[in-house]
Amino acid sequence: MKILLLGRNGQVGWELQRSLAPLGELIALSSTSKALCGDLTNLTGIKHTIRKIAPDIIVNAAAYTAVDKAESETESAHLLNAEAPGILAQEAKQLNARLVHYSTDYVFNGNGDQPHFETDATDPLNVYGRTKLEGEKNIIASGCSHLIFRTSWVYAAHGNNFIKTILRLAQQRDKLTIVNDQIGSPTGAELIADITAYALLALKHQPEVSGLYHLVAKGYTSWYEFARFILKHASHANFPLKIQLDALLPIASRDFPLPAERPLNSRLNTGKLEKQFDLNLPAWQAGVSRTLTEILSKEF
Repeated sequence: MKILLLGRNGQVGWELQRSLAPLGELIALSSTSKALCGDLTNLTGIKHTIRKIAPDIIVNAAAYTAVDKAESETESAHLLNAEAPGILAQEAKQLNARLVHYSTDYVFNGNGDQPHFETDATDPLNVYGRTKLEGEKNIIASGCSHLIFRTSWVYAAHGNNFIKTILRLAQQRDKLTIVNDQIGSPTGAELIADITAYALLALKHQPEVSGLYHLVAKGYTSWYEFARFILKHASHANFPLKIQLDALLPIASRDFPLPAERPLNSRLNTGKLEKQFDLNLPAWQAGVSRTLTEILSKEF
């Protein structure tokens, strides 16, 4: 079985190289790969790559993820998040291949305080969310066998993310303000990669499991409480911090305006995923603790 992985150098792509390798022959490409085109902005090149490799599975871990920059770079965001996934889906349909794609909690407007179901109405607040939603729709419209995983608040030991930002700022500043009214589930790239591999095995034998799923760690928190968790762990590990925990202060999103509006409620209901694949997803704290241990052991 041939597996084509796009976006190998991202947080999720990096972990997917590990989790997908046992499933078959893995061809992992980045946007700068030379021998074969892995650049999703080059739609002709991507088509050529897929037709040359003729994979059984295409896993797309590439995306335009600069949420604030997307407000001004709308064409780039649309190309990567909407058009390219549609092309991948069309090529997968032609080859009778399976496509895995990752989406986001930002397809919702964040109203209310209940976890969103896959069937809930979408209403993205920003360009990033709108382009990711269009990408979902393009894949579904193609009719290809697919797994779309909506996830949120992704972190990893590899790459740039909230955990590393907080640790860096905590070494530089004696005071930090973090928003406390956005609620979601910090989700490790490692968990996403492992569930992807597990679901692909199921899809091979049960084609009816094709579809859209919410994939996040169990439980919810705010960015502020997430930051407190990070700093407490770092302090217990004797990691040098300039900031004291009582100098980490909560603020409202309205007091920290950004170019792209964020949903306040990013809770995602994972019942469909857990029931379909007989899974028990771990608490978000477990993955964060493990990743922090790995990051801090490398002396960040």
